[in-house]
Amino acid sequence: MSIRVAILTVSDGVAAGARVDRGGPACEEALVRSGIGHRVVARQTIPDGADEVARAVRALVDADEVDLVVLTGGTGVAPRDRTPEGVRAVLDVEVPGLAEKMRWNTSRDFPAAYLSRQVVGVRRRAVIVALPGSPKGAADCLTAILELVPHAIALARGDRPEHPAASG
Repeated sequence: MSIRVAILTVSDGVAAGARVDRGGPACEEALVRSGIGHRVVARQTIPDGADEVARAVRALVDADEVDLVVLTGGTGVAPRDRTPEGVRAVLDVEVPGLAEKMRWNTSRDFPAAYLSRQVVGVRRRAVIVALPGSPKGAADCLTAILELVPHAIALARGDRPEHPAASG
Protein backbone atom coordinates (compact mmCIF):
# COMPACT_ATOMS: atom_id res chain seq x y z
CA MET A 1 0.00 0.00 0.00
CA SER A 2 1.34 3.44 -0.90
CA ILE A 3 0.02 5.94 1.61
CA ARG A 4 -0.66 9.47 0.36
CA VAL A 5 0.30 11.82 3.18
CA ALA A 6 -0.42 15.49 3.87
CA ILE A 7 1.66 17.23 6.54
CA LEU A 8 0.15 20.33 8.17
CA THR A 9 2.13 22.50 10.53
CA VAL A 10 -0.18 24.46 12.82
CA SER A 11 1.64 27.50 14.17
CA ASP A 12 1.02 31.22 14.22
CA GLY A 13 4.77 31.88 14.26
CA VAL A 14 5.61 29.59 11.34
CA ALA A 15 2.61 30.77 9.32
CA ALA A 16 3.74 34.39 9.82
CA GLY A 17 7.30 33.57 8.78
CA ALA A 18 8.69 34.42 12.23
CA ARG A 19 9.82 30.84 12.98
CA VAL A 20 11.20 27.97 10.94
CA ASP A 21 9.03 24.86 10.62
CA ARG A 22 10.80 22.02 12.40
CA GLY A 23 7.75 19.94 13.32
CA GLY A 24 6.68 19.14 9.75
CA PRO A 25 10.15 17.94 8.69
CA ALA A 26 10.41 15.86 11.89
CA CYS A 27 7.15 14.10 10.99
CA GLU A 28 8.39 13.45 7.48
CA GLU A 29 11.64 11.99 8.84
CA ALA A 30 9.67 9.69 11.17
CA LEU A 31 7.65 8.45 8.19
CA VAL A 32 10.82 7.75 6.21
CA ARG A 33 12.46 5.93 9.16
CA SER A 34 9.36 3.78 9.63
CA GLY A 35 9.69 2.21 6.20
CA ILE A 36 5.96 2.33 5.49
CA GLY A 37 5.29 2.93 1.83
CA HIS A 38 4.23 6.54 1.53
CA ARG A 39 4.59 9.72 -0.46
CA VAL A 40 4.02 13.22 0.78
CA VAL A 41 1.49 14.81 -1.55
CA ALA A 42 0.89 18.05 0.37
CA ARG A 43 2.69 20.27 2.86
CA GLN A 44 0.97 23.27 4.41
CA THR A 45 1.47 25.71 7.24
CA ILE A 46 -1.58 27.26 8.82
CA PRO A 47 -2.10 29.53 11.83
CA ASP A 48 -3.40 28.20 15.12
CA GLY A 49 -7.15 28.01 15.60
CA ALA A 50 -9.92 25.44 15.41
CA ASP A 51 -11.57 26.99 12.34
CA GLU A 52 -8.31 27.09 10.36
CA VAL A 53 -7.54 23.46 11.25
CA ALA A 54 -11.04 22.24 10.38
CA ARG A 55 -11.01 24.08 7.06
CA ALA A 56 -7.59 22.70 6.04
CA VAL A 57 -8.36 19.10 7.02
CA ARG A 58 -11.75 19.17 5.33
CA ALA A 59 -10.26 20.52 2.09
CA LEU A 60 -7.50 17.90 1.96
CA VAL A 61 -9.65 14.90 2.82
CA ASP A 62 -12.72 15.85 0.82
CA ALA A 63 -10.62 16.18 -2.35
CA ASP A 64 -9.91 12.43 -1.91
CA GLU A 65 -6.19 12.95 -2.52
CA VAL A 66 -4.84 11.83 0.87
CA ASP A 67 -4.99 8.73 3.04
CA LEU A 68 -3.26 10.24 6.05
CA VAL A 69 -3.23 13.80 7.37
CA VAL A 70 -0.51 14.50 9.94
CA LEU A 71 -0.84 17.75 11.87
CA THR A 72 1.89 19.03 14.16
CA GLY A 73 1.23 21.83 16.62
CA GLY A 74 -1.60 23.29 18.64
CA THR A 75 -2.24 20.27 20.89
CA GLY A 76 -1.11 21.84 24.17
CA VAL A 77 -3.05 23.81 26.73
CA ALA A 78 -1.98 27.34 25.71
CA PRO A 79 -4.78 29.78 24.79
CA ARG A 80 -4.24 29.44 20.99
CA ASP A 81 -3.80 25.62 21.03
CA ARG A 82 -7.05 24.51 19.42
CA THR A 83 -5.96 21.84 16.94
CA PRO A 84 -7.90 19.05 18.73
CA GLU A 85 -11.12 21.05 18.56
CA GLY A 86 -10.64 21.71 14.85
CA VAL A 87 -9.88 18.07 14.09
CA ARG A 88 -12.78 16.75 16.16
CA ALA A 89 -15.16 19.10 14.33
CA VAL A 90 -14.55 17.28 11.05
CA LEU A 91 -14.11 13.66 12.16
CA ASP A 92 -16.61 10.95 11.36
CA VAL A 93 -15.16 8.77 14.12
CA GLU A 94 -12.47 9.29 16.75
CA VAL A 95 -9.88 6.60 17.54
CA PRO A 96 -8.88 7.40 21.13
CA GLY A 97 -6.74 4.30 21.58
CA LEU A 98 -4.08 5.63 19.20
CA ALA A 99 -3.89 8.96 21.05
CA GLU A 100 -3.63 7.04 24.32
CA LYS A 101 -0.82 4.91 22.88
CA MET A 102 1.12 8.02 21.87
CA ARG A 103 0.86 9.55 25.33
CA TRP A 104 1.70 6.30 27.09
CA ASN A 105 4.73 5.54 24.90
CA THR A 106 6.22 9.02 25.16
CA SER A 107 5.44 9.62 28.86
CA ARG A 108 8.08 7.14 30.02
CA ASP A 109 10.84 9.64 29.22
CA PHE A 110 8.71 12.80 29.27
CA PRO A 111 5.94 12.87 31.93
CA ALA A 112 4.58 16.16 30.54
CA ALA A 113 3.39 14.12 27.53
CA TYR A 114 0.11 13.76 29.40
CA LEU A 115 -0.47 17.50 28.95
CA SER A 116 -0.62 17.08 25.18
CA ARG A 117 -4.03 16.61 23.60
CA GLN A 118 -3.29 14.38 20.61
CA VAL A 119 -6.30 13.33 18.56
CA VAL A 120 -6.64 10.53 16.01
CA GLY A 121 -9.68 9.79 13.92
CA VAL A 122 -11.17 9.13 10.52
CA ARG A 123 -12.90 11.44 8.09
CA ARG A 124 -14.38 9.67 5.08
CA ARG A 125 -11.57 7.29 4.02
CA ALA A 126 -8.60 9.10 5.59
CA VAL A 127 -6.88 8.87 8.96
CA ILE A 128 -6.18 12.18 10.71
CA VAL A 129 -3.44 12.43 13.36
CA ALA A 130 -2.87 15.56 15.47
CA LEU A 131 0.56 15.63 17.13
CA PRO A 132 2.48 17.98 19.43
CA GLY A 133 4.36 20.89 17.87
CA SER A 134 7.80 20.10 19.26
CA PRO A 135 9.85 18.22 16.66
CA LYS A 136 10.86 15.45 19.08
CA GLY A 137 7.36 15.12 20.51
CA ALA A 138 5.79 14.99 17.05
CA ALA A 139 8.26 12.41 15.74
CA ASP A 140 8.08 10.24 18.87
CA CYS A 141 4.28 10.27 18.94
CA LEU A 142 3.99 9.46 15.25
CA THR A 143 6.55 6.67 15.56
CA ALA A 144 4.53 5.20 18.44
CA ILE A 145 1.54 4.50 16.16
CA LEU A 146 3.02 4.09 12.68
CA GLU A 147 2.93 0.29 12.78
CA LEU A 148 -0.88 0.54 13.09
CA VAL A 149 -1.47 3.31 10.56
CA PRO A 150 -1.57 1.18 7.37
CA HIS A 151 -4.09 -1.13 9.03
CA ALA A 152 -6.21 1.84 10.17
CA ILE A 153 -6.14 3.31 6.65
CA ALA A 154 -7.18 0.00 5.12
CA LEU A 155 -10.10 -0.21 7.54
CA ALA A 156 -11.08 3.40 6.82
CA ARG A 157 -11.10 2.56 3.10
CA GLY A 158 -13.43 -0.35 3.78
CA ASP A 159 -10.84 -3.02 3.01
CA ARG A 160 -10.62 -6.17 5.08
CA PRO A 161 -6.91 -6.27 5.79
CA GLU A 162 -5.05 -9.00 7.55
CA HIS A 163 -4.39 -7.96 11.13
CA PRO A 164 -0.82 -6.58 11.45
CA ALA A 165 0.12 -9.15 14.13
CA ALA A 166 -1.05 -12.03 11.93
CA SER A 167 1.59 -11.53 9.26
CA GLY A 168 4.88 -13.25 9.57
